[in-house]
Amino acid sequence: MESMENWLQKAGVLTEALPYIQRFRGQIMVVKYGGSAMVDHDLKKSVIRDVALLKLVGFRPIIVHGGGKEITKWVNKAGLETKFVNGLRVTDKETMEIAEMVLNKINKGLVSMMEKLGVHAIGISGKDGTLLRVNKKYSKGQDIGFVGEIKEVNTDLLEKLLNDDFVPVICPVGSDDGYYSYNINADDAACAIASAMGASKLAFLSDIEGVYRDPLDKSSLISEMTIAEAQEFLESGHAGGGMLPKLQNCIDAMKAGVSRVHILDGRIAHCLLLEFFTDRGVGTAIINETETRYYHE
Repeated sequence: MESMENWLQKAGVLTEALPYIQRFRGQIMVVKYGGSAMVDHDLKKSVIRDVALLKLVGFRPIIVHGGGKEITKWVNKAGLETKFVNGLRVTDKETMEIAEMVLNKINKGLVSMMEKLGVHAIGISGKDGTLLRVNKKYSKGQDIGFVGEIKEVNTDLLEKLLNDDFVPVICPVGSDDGYYSYNINADDAACAIASAMGASKLAFLSDIEGVYRDPLDKSSLISEMTIAEAQEFLESGHAGGGMLPKLQNCIDAMKAGVSRVHILDGRIAHCLLLEFFTDRGVGTAIINETETRYYHE
């Protein structure tokens, strides 16, 4: 039997969450879901439970998911070669067919998990209702196949789904003016959707703890950055590898009107709740110069 001290600790956690719930109730939250949290079954359940809780306390969450690891697995099973140009997957016609199949399978699986928790969810791709209209994307002038760059987000569709009490679960496949299918980088899709919807929060779940001043020094995690500080850090050359485009996405989203952006380690169970509802937080928050990270009475 749990001690009274443990019960009081739980009560303390709930009261700590109150100012955050009050501040963001009724606001749109976009969660970009990817990395190991999509592969590990326990972590997947943790993320979906977190999003369900966000919905049930009055937030308006939207999930945008990736599926790169699963796509690579099925491309290899089909005997096709996986090619990358400047870090971007080359998506020929056969690879596009596999990517769309895999992403839709992941999409419906996430919807089922949400529905089991009593939260209504609807799974769509960017092709549905012309949610995501794209132009063909090139990588430094090189043709990389059916990879799209978002030019328009159908916000009317998303607003209708949110108003009808659904959690939209979106896979990053869009269509061009000729209605051909294009694969879209999930980070780019989440950024575009959050910007177009005027989201209060955009959270990137990935396999990194956050932004480090020194990637080799785990004690140099930056818990909070303003847009100006993030831009300065980007220009300093310290943001290497996959962090560079992710941080640029964060800055672009903030400049487009998103209130705050979070980079979180999806390998930590309930990282969304820890970041959104506690004074400690677990990742890097990028905020406007006029705001502070935490909300107190």
